Amino acid sequence: MKIKRQFITAGEAAIKLNISIDTVRRWDKRNLIKSFRDKRNLRMFSLEEIKRIQEKANGKKKDKFIILKNKKKYNYTAIELFAGAGGTALGMEYAGIKHVLLNEHDKHACETLRTNKPEWNIIEGDVKEIKFKEGQADIVQGGFPCQSFSYAGKKMGLDDIRGTLFFEFARCVKEVKPKIAIGENVKGLLNHDGGRTIKTMVSILEKLGYKVKYKILKSQYLDVPQKRERLIIIGVRNDLNIPIVFPEEKDYIVSLRDALHKCPQSDGQQYPEKKRRIMELISPGGYWKDLPEKLQKEYMGASFYMGGGKTGMARRLDWDEPSLTLTCSPAQKQTERCHPEETRPLSVREYARIQTFPDSWKFAGSVTQQYKQIGNAVPVNLGYHIGNTVIKMLEGKTEEHIDDLVYTEQKMFQF
Repeated sequence: MKIKRQFITAGEAAIKLNISIDTVRRWDKRNLIKSFRDKRNLRMFSLEEIKRIQEKANGKKKDKFIILKNKKKYNYTAIELFAGAGGTALGMEYAGIKHVLLNEHDKHACETLRTNKPEWNIIEGDVKEIKFKEGQADIVQGGFPCQSFSYAGKKMGLDDIRGTLFFEFARCVKEVKPKIAIGENVKGLLNHDGGRTIKTMVSILEKLGYKVKYKILKSQYLDVPQKRERLIIIGVRNDLNIPIVFPEEKDYIVSLRDALHKCPQSDGQQYPEKKRRIMELISPGGYWKDLPEKLQKEYMGASFYMGGGKTGMARRLDWDEPSLTLTCSPAQKQTERCHPEETRPLSVREYARIQTFPDSWKFAGSVTQQYKQIGNAVPVNLGYHIGNTVIKMLEGKTEEHIDDLVYTEQKMFQF
């Protein structure tokens, strides 16, 4: 039975829990708690969530870092396109789904997949060369790149997007006719090409015979120690009476301290001496504005005089928060990912922990290639939650519901 949450304003939370309003607002700004605006346009918070963060901040609460896995295996099968280093596939397998085919064109990622899962049917190469057949799998999943399409005089059917990787995903759906199709992409797809790209994708899946919904999932509320947002598109075949639901976000987060506890040592990038001296001056959770003004101007160069917060520059992570979104390199100037305590970029294994890969998962290629594979991956625990939700949908064990904490955001973007 779902417990009804109590929602209150920042002022009410401050009185009830004896904390300042500014503290609640700071936690909200740093995405440690969720909020939404009610009909009165007041920002509302879950009292239970604020309590958990307060206890965590006071050292009374520790959320265990675990890689989620169901004991039961199901008879549902999946095809995965653009599989990368295997984050989604591994998570869905941990939920209990069997993959009958995985496709990836990058040779290093394919070596990673084969090394860790020699039993998987991995097809390396261009997805355009793969022929699919009807009934091959219950689920088709793919994290296709975001691409815009030409609209002049087009009806925007499947033939109109030929040459794009979304076309190959849609072609697979058309040929396999799975019960459920799942697309994954970055949050920016919502506004790509003025919102026309996502609208076209939904329209094409609908023309293929699927009812479609989509939603931004925040990994930090789904057992991932990282503030990573992904757009998930779910389509269900029209002849099936299956409601579309999404993983329900939790009322807790997993911090870097929890995630990196006893993390194995590994290779990783190092800072040049000049940059290391700069990063030594940054406190946990801080960034370039922590520097003396003279050093700010020296380090930032022309960026110092430009607008925007530039909060990713010279950024040191905080032990007590989830990591910022990992990129393909932990030492890019715009998206610095410095260890909370040691003055160095995050290592390869720390990257993998934050993406919830098991410590036994080996990555092929150079250190640069390993960072790239991990940074591009879907977190394994997010893959698990998606797979687990899809299993419940197929098993008829879901209740169609609307999460008040995300509904206002959904209404803004739903077509």
